[in-house]
This record gives sequence, C-alpha cells and structure tokens, in this order.
Amino acid sequence: MAVKKTKRAALIVPEERIARGILVIRGHKVLLDADLADLYGVTTKRLNEQVKRNPERFPADFLFPLTAEEKAQVVANCDHLQRLKFSPALPNAFTEHGALMAASVLNTLRAVEMSVFVVRTFVRLRQMLASNVELARKLAALEKKYDAQFQVVFEAIRELMTPPEPKKKRSIGFAPWEEK
Repeated sequence: MAVKKTKRAALIVPEERIARGILVIRGHKVLLDADLADLYGVTTKRLNEQVKRNPERFPADFLFPLTAEEKAQVVANCDHLQRLKFSPALPNAFTEHGALMAASVLNTLRAVEMSVFVVRTFVRLRQMLASNVELARKLAALEKKYDAQFQVVFEAIRELMTPPEPKKKRSIGFAPWEEK
C-alpha cells in the first residue's frame, strides 16, 4: 500500500511547473512537445510518433510546428528549453485541446492523469486573464464616474496592475572607474 502512495505522490506536479511551460505563440497559449512529453512521462520522440500516427486527431488549431525563427526565439527566452538549441527538428506546439488529444493517443496512466493538471492550468490562466480585463473595465467605469480628485488613486491602481519590469543584472568582473 505504501508503494501506491509513493507512485501517486510522484504524479503530483506543481501548477507553476506546468504554467512556466505555457507560452504564447501566434496568439495561442501552447505547450511545446518537449515540455508536454516531460509532463506525460514519455520521450519527445514517442510523443511525436503518436502524433504522426494519428494526424486526423491533430488539426491546425490543436497542433502546429514552430518555424526556425520561433524556435530560436523560444530557446533564447526560455532557460528550461536550452536543450532544444542544437536539435535539428522543429518543435511542435500543442494548444490546450491538442495537449488533451496527445494524452488520449499516448494512452498511459500518467498521461491521462497529467492531462487533468494541464487543463486546470490552462483554465486558471484563462480566468486570471479574464479577471484582469474585467478589473480594467470596472476601473475605467469608476474613473469616468468620479472627478479628478480620485485621479491619483486610479493611477496608483493601474500601476499595481502592470507587471514590474525585470531588474537589470549587475555585471560581474572588473570595470574601470568612470570619471565624474
């Protein structure tokens, strides 16, 4: 019985791990084949084999291959995808529905269980986006309703809604003194 608990505990994956793999490419939220294969516990090669064997299950709105430029940009911007840098193959991008379909063609217990986590993460991201849009709409309505004395409050709220800019990293090493 302890073995089952250990196996089951291994299947629990933090939502943040799934969320960091979700990228916006061509206006779609997608998971790349390497990340999806890792989540489903199979190799990327095996995942792509199953996709090729079942092309009718993966229309263009479920799956699309990246271009060489998109691959280069993804590798440059995502540290966890550095392993794709020297791969000759272009990665496939799976939308939410494509990720579910991939779980069904893989037909493994882990893939089925992980697909639930993947869908929940996509839904949660969609809800967060919708709530932010709704908040912006309500703020605009309040701004129209009240006069200029609350303008400072509205500006402060808008500033809190925008994500902070990444901090500039300090360079390491010797730098000559600058004259003042």
